[in-house]
Amino acid sequence: AGVAGLTTALLLARESKYLITVAAKHMPGDYDIEYASPWAGANYWPISEAGTEAAEWDKNTWPELEDLAKHHPEAGVHYQDTAIYNRSKDVDSSLGKYLAEKLKAEPWYKEVVPNFRPLSKERLGSRYSNGHAFTSVCINTAIYLPWLASQCLSKGVVFKRANLKHVCDASGIHHTGRKADLVVNCTGLSASKLGGVEDQNMMPIRGQTVLVRNEADVMCSSSGTDDGDEEVCYLMQRAAGGGTLLGGSYQRGNWDSQLDPSLAVRIMKRAVELCPALTGGKGIEHLDIIRHGVGLRPYRHGGTRIEKERIDGVWTVHNYGHGGFGYQSSYGCSQKALKLVEEVLIPRSVL
Repeated sequence: AGVAGLTTALLLARESKYLITVAAKHMPGDYDIEYASPWAGANYWPISEAGTEAAEWDKNTWPELEDLAKHHPEAGVHYQDTAIYNRSKDVDSSLGKYLAEKLKAEPWYKEVVPNFRPLSKERLGSRYSNGHAFTSVCINTAIYLPWLASQCLSKGVVFKRANLKHVCDASGIHHTGRKADLVVNCTGLSASKLGGVEDQNMMPIRGQTVLVRNEADVMCSSSGTDDGDEEVCYLMQRAAGGGTLLGGSYQRGNWDSQLDPSLAVRIMKRAVELCPALTGGKGIEHLDIIRHGVGLRPYRHGGTRIEKERIDGVWTVHNYGHGGFGYQSSYGCSQKALKLVEEVLIPRSVL
């Protein structure tokens, strides 16, 4: 039960006309390489291309996350001043193309987030060609995922542990004992092997991180590094004492769940260089490490899949393949999934 499944369940539960069972192998509180959501930063800095449906999902998610930061501290979401540093030489790299919107001097989200402004030449220094700052949010996933589950529980959602082999099996384990009218598939990377789905467009993008006790004065990232096209630099301080997460890597097709110690050292060096306040201008030996992390982003060639289909007689709405932007698109994607559910279960008369 990751951020996509929990958010979709919550929006459905708010409608009050549905009886919802969440069936999942992994639940909030678990840590497993198959379960991407706990390993995320998580935050809001969109990478979706302007004018796409994905950008609309990101745009529609911001008001929900901002409301949580303003009015619901118990959700583990807080504001952070944010800075994006871009190098012109990263534009043509494979990672640069993936993060293309962030490399723009004026990305589409400048009209969405508060306090958007270009970074001064003094702040950019000689290494960066452009950059921008704005107010964003950072999410403590260890608090937010259980909060989502608790919100679902308060609205009557029932949770069950299950390790399903076929998507249609989910229709047979509804808590009422009756067959479910519809299944919502939010299985992330597991959609590649789930019977009835077996989406060969799914692939992992391996991310490695270091969580430290040190505090950062800004949430920031750079467009690339000199350590290879699959390595990045970002850091964000999680809400409510959740530590500061340092990253990272974008290793496409890499399923390795084990820590790479050399990569961990490079991650820490880059973070201290980008944000000297982490250690008061000192070296990585002054980082107070909580733990190292490895997660697999559920990337999908062709983009996130949000659509409906009938599989072996069972109506299914898919909402998976969010890559590294599951949190920052979570409400927008779930709103789209909710509309598809309603199209199936609440047929409208043709006028």
